[in-house]
Amino acid sequence: MEYGKINNHYDALIIGAGFSGLYQLHRLRDDLGLKTAVVEKADGVGGTWYWNRYPGARCDSESHGYAYFFSRDLHQKWQWSERYPGHTEIREYLNYVADTLDLKKDILFNTTVSSCRFITEKDLWEIKIDDGSCLFAKWLITAVGCLSTANVPDIPGLSSFKGQWYHTGKWPHEGVDFAGLKVGQIGTGSTGIQAAPEIAKSCQNLTVFQRTPNYSIPARNTAWDETYATWVRDHYDELKGLVQSTPNGHPFRISNNLTMEVSDAERDDMFEAAWKKGGLRFRGVFHDLLTSKTANDAAANFIKSKILQVVDDPDTADILTNIDHPYAAKRPPIDTEYFEVFNKDHVMLVDLKADPIAEITSDGIRLQSGKHHELDVIVFATGYDAMTGPLLNLNIKTPKTSLKTYWDNGPTNYLGLAIPGFPNLFTITGPGSPSVLSNMPVSIEQHVDWITECLRHCIDVGCKTIQADQQAAQRWTDHVREVADATLLPTVKHSWYLGANIPGKPRVFMPYAGGLVSYRNICDKIAQDGYKGFHFNTSKTANSEDDLNFQSSKHLGLGV
Repeated sequence: MEYGKINNHYDALIIGAGFSGLYQLHRLRDDLGLKTAVVEKADGVGGTWYWNRYPGARCDSESHGYAYFFSRDLHQKWQWSERYPGHTEIREYLNYVADTLDLKKDILFNTTVSSCRFITEKDLWEIKIDDGSCLFAKWLITAVGCLSTANVPDIPGLSSFKGQWYHTGKWPHEGVDFAGLKVGQIGTGSTGIQAAPEIAKSCQNLTVFQRTPNYSIPARNTAWDETYATWVRDHYDELKGLVQSTPNGHPFRISNNLTMEVSDAERDDMFEAAWKKGGLRFRGVFHDLLTSKTANDAAANFIKSKILQVVDDPDTADILTNIDHPYAAKRPPIDTEYFEVFNKDHVMLVDLKADPIAEITSDGIRLQSGKHHELDVIVFATGYDAMTGPLLNLNIKTPKTSLKTYWDNGPTNYLGLAIPGFPNLFTITGPGSPSVLSNMPVSIEQHVDWITECLRHCIDVGCKTIQADQQAAQRWTDHVREVADATLLPTVKHSWYLGANIPGKPRVFMPYAGGLVSYRNICDKIAQDGYKGFHFNTSKTANSEDDLNFQSSKHLGLGV
């Protein structure tokens, strides 16, 4: 296609039709009046939730906080049914939003991006589709999510397996019938902890292959009634203010109590009350769980004691509690009877630390000891190439470099929003932002609003291109590392926060651990200062980045 014959030109293109893409489309199309479209590989809205349909898949943020707050009207007319919404209800919610705002007419479904190339002489992004056609836009915004690129580990013999295998992140939409089948599940992260109890309800037997033992807090999920719905509607302003003023974006406050400044008895009582309340609120019972090893040990030991109480078989309980990392330094799962499932006669736990997988055979999994587990189905609950993976899959390039090359040693990103050398490109919840350490819809709204106002400014001043300054981005990336280093988060060498689950991926702590409040204030200040740290259309910076000074938050590491 000749660049001079553009019949598919947009002001802005957005990649992804989940929480990020839908809201960004609304803001750019309806508030700025830009010709905007969303490119989406699925045949419906939902983003990550379009693909996450595995048994037990549900949100670990409470429903009254896991929603948009930009519209009172949208908020008032929707009613959640549970404390923790399941994947089906979340898709229903996003379809409700898309239909209410008439967004689907501007979403290009069943459209997969194969590459994105900036054309310098035109100041345009060329977005190539897998059918060979191209779209063009001045502004390109990625809304691809942080956990949307499934990771299937390279285990010898998978191609020889004659049964069925599935990844939790790409679950068949028609579901899977496990009745009468021997199922093996690899992985005990958040998805595995959710899936195992549900799979166990119908299969002949379930073998859980545990790579890394994990903490988990009971969700205490419950159905909501009209009384709850009325309360949520009546407290819209309060809830909006709450999620925007807490360091993790959740609708509850983090305690100011320090773990070791209360008596042993009082500490146990507080842990017990938090355990009974359930969910992510457990992390908020003390302020210093992720900044003090002593405090964290107290929480970790309490959780291990609960696991030991629940699991009947002592050997199984020992394997489940042989945890080698601080509580919540990896993504902290919440569950519905996960540990209880190992009390069922047809459920077995295999410790891969003691006896790793040697190969997948035609009819099961063989361990290095020679022991063979006969299986009809293998479920990979093995996570994602998190944060950078979805962006690198877009094959983003400029005439001078590619994103893959630029991030060869780890992601450098200004505020998690913009990448030096890549003009007119914005990354919603990119690496270097709170993202996965927060309640995602709250982080998404903040990013979308910031990007929208930045583009409004660009339009007002008539600039052709905007891009992050290299020095400003490096200072921000250094700040992200320094903030993380003040917590226990980087101490987990096998954490996907560090990319450690992907062979060959640089070990860099990717999300910003300073808390949403501090982050929002930093972003707002940069905007108020004329978008300090950005270049507008020339080699001269709009405002000098020399005095950029990022301050750490006292609310370190308290996100999801």
